[in-house]
Amino acid sequence: MSRRRGPALLVLEDGRTFRGEAYGHVGETFGEAVFSTGMTGYQETLTDPSYHKQVVVMTAPHIGNTGVNDEDPESRKIWVAGYVVRDPARIPSNWRSRKPLEDQLDEDGVVGISGIDTRALTRHLRDSGAMRVGVSSVETDPEALRARVLASPSMLGADLAKEVSTPEPYVVPAIGEKKFTVVAVDLGIKSMTPHRMAQRGIEVHVVPATSTAAEVLARDPDGVFLSNGPGDPGVADYAVEIAQGVLVERVPLFGICFGNQILGRALGFGTYKLRFGHRGINQPVMDRTTGKVEITAHNHGFAVDAPRDGIADTPYGRAEVSHVCLNDDVVEGVRCLDTPAFSVQYHPEAAAGPHDAGYLFDRFTELMSTRSVHATS
Repeated sequence: MSRRRGPALLVLEDGRTFRGEAYGHVGETFGEAVFSTGMTGYQETLTDPSYHKQVVVMTAPHIGNTGVNDEDPESRKIWVAGYVVRDPARIPSNWRSRKPLEDQLDEDGVVGISGIDTRALTRHLRDSGAMRVGVSSVETDPEALRARVLASPSMLGADLAKEVSTPEPYVVPAIGEKKFTVVAVDLGIKSMTPHRMAQRGIEVHVVPATSTAAEVLARDPDGVFLSNGPGDPGVADYAVEIAQGVLVERVPLFGICFGNQILGRALGFGTYKLRFGHRGINQPVMDRTTGKVEITAHNHGFAVDAPRDGIADTPYGRAEVSHVCLNDDVVEGVRCLDTPAFSVQYHPEAAAGPHDAGYLFDRFTELMSTRSVHATS
């Protein structure tokens, strides 16, 4: 049965206020207000470390109808700072469901709000941009809550990858015959990512974000992977140093999302904060190498500032923008022409989401195969 809910308050840093009902844990939370356009996959969204310190607004109106199961989490816990929904399910109904979503939010200490006009909130964020927000089921005064919102930290300059990364290395074995060894730098990795590589015969060694390039290369990898993750890539110098060390040794390198921004920085490009970011599972991206348009899963608030046209000279040879978003022309991928490295801004593992971009893992294996042939010839 559904629980009785008390009042809750949501206040944005510009003063826009919404009143609704408490959802999940009773308390107070702060973070960056962002919206996700996915109609499915709420459990994967909640457990994606890239959402650390973000209050996620779900644009789909009905959330929680399939409950929570043991198979779909993408990490060890729920990472979102807060959760905003319009119409929470009263009773979950699914053969895999183990408990109601609200119970899991309560257990993990995630403060949320329900019963508000999420369409109006999303439209406001689209017009005004992502901003800080407070959600409280213990405060009734909007001005008092707004004062605490304005005192909370901004996402700009936030170094968060270290906070979500694994504290110790671990190995995900290859499924079937082992073909390659890849070191995955955990900047906020989702569990489906090493699984997708394992399906292709790759043994994945997942290492902490604070590893050094020497420690990564000491594992003698056939390739190195830079994962997704939260925060501002402009302050993650430790990850940039790993990428540069790999580029120097010409070990095949593949990055996604935050990893795309890190490769961009390693090549000498800048990064910047998007007005409201790309989040959800329906973003159109063109692969310039094939001309194919893919519907892709995204979660990022920062982007690479690289020239869209032509070839750029970098300390590691020539590079070009390989993918662009068809909605706003944001850089969605970078490809090196003289060293074996490439990256995309979206999630090819797509859990949940479309599988249009799954071929990128095959492109990574081809890159490692080519290097292996050259090394033995």
